[in-house]
Amino acid sequence: MPSVQPLPPGLPLPAIRVAPGGRYFETADGDPFLFLGPNDAISWPGLAGLYRRRDPAAAEAYMAGLARSGVTVLRLMLEYAHRDGWYFEKPCGTFNPVLVRLWDDLFALCARHGIRILLTPWDTFWMARRWRKHPYNAANGGPAAAPADFFTSEKVIQATLRRFEFVVERWGGDGTLAAWDLFNEIHPHWGGTVACQSEVIGRLSAGVREMERNRWGFTRPQTVSVFGPDPAGEYADLVLRHPSLDFATTHIYQGAIDHPHDTVAPALTMAHWVRRAVESAAPGRPFLDTEHGPIHLFNDHRRMLEEPFDDEYERRLMWAHLASGGAGSGMRWPARHPHLLTPGMLRALAGMAEFARRIDWRGFTPREAFLEAGPGSEGVLTFGCRDKSQAVLWLLRDTRTEHAPGEITLRLSGMRPGRYRVTAWNTETNEPLEDQKADAAEDGALRLTAPLAREAALAVTPSE
Repeated sequence: MPSVQPLPPGLPLPAIRVAPGGRYFETADGDPFLFLGPNDAISWPGLAGLYRRRDPAAAEAYMAGLARSGVTVLRLMLEYAHRDGWYFEKPCGTFNPVLVRLWDDLFALCARHGIRILLTPWDTFWMARRWRKHPYNAANGGPAAAPADFFTSEKVIQATLRRFEFVVERWGGDGTLAAWDLFNEIHPHWGGTVACQSEVIGRLSAGVREMERNRWGFTRPQTVSVFGPDPAGEYADLVLRHPSLDFATTHIYQGAIDHPHDTVAPALTMAHWVRRAVESAAPGRPFLDTEHGPIHLFNDHRRMLEEPFDDEYERRLMWAHLASGGAGSGMRWPARHPHLLTPGMLRALAGMAEFARRIDWRGFTPREAFLEAGPGSEGVLTFGCRDKSQAVLWLLRDTRTEHAPGEITLRLSGMRPGRYRVTAWNTETNEPLEDQKADAAEDGALRLTAPLAREAALAVTPSE
């Protein structure tokens, strides 16, 4: 392995870890942290200017815009294998200097703008489709005779660990590298039984942690992702409950999310799968959807949603994710031309970032919040999670039917008796609504009212 240098001095970010409540994250400085942001790629329009330093100013402007929109994390793959020049190693074991310099620039850019990276080592989608060209293919001098060797060949496992080691040594010195997705969309295609894959994930996990401790004195959270919202059988144990991992992630491509006809059904679908994953994950483990979007419509039908519709669709997916117990916004796969979030989606993220300051996520250990709707609440869909002292609620008028805007009443059960502050936020217009005080009775029931045009979020916190 070639020698590498540690991250140069700059503006290092504190590392990210699971918060004491076990359901969200915090920085090493103790500040609450949510994963707010999309999937991105080094070859997509926002970051492509870093390639061979063709237009670094454009990438700088792009990153500055993300930071202004409240983005905290980009999910990125170390290589994007749909083009020959974008392999991180070529041949296997020789790290591509063009890509290494790109990542040097990207990590420095992220640090300047306070944006972190959730990193996965493989672009498994394009690697599978262009296996004939990939440097890990034995036909190209690599260690793998077939994709099925990734979890069964010791040569491939050792090559993977060398790839992790290079990243840890060169860019692992602060929290700009927020967390690892050790394998993107794990699947039988990559070889071995689920038990075998689980054992190898344990080895990769332990190996990466040892590298980090030895070099930097700390480790960062780890996950493994899977395509689809509901890993079956032994994969549920691997993805949601593997003893070596720190947080759980799925890619919620399903039904109304894959091919939306309205913007309400996708929100209900997102909430269902987030609640199910939160309930199924190991205790003390945050959950994130780290890919979603209209993938079936985009990939199979070659269609893109109209921007106003897509803005509303995505905004409602974000809020359904957060209000159902997800540790952030959920991470959109853009499914657009160009492959970028729209200005409307960025405004929605900015609104969520502003709202999120109302909750102390560090100790928040919520379960599903059950809301009883009172007079004026006809046609209102409720999403929420709460523990005994805080709640995050999102209210959505079912726009598939006609209901006039106005004040609604709600009863939230399970709160600790006492006085609460209820901070309301119009998630459609990104405007604060009037705060109110409410008392939870001895039976833990909190009665509140809320103005509701079409959608609104409520943060319920103890009143000082």
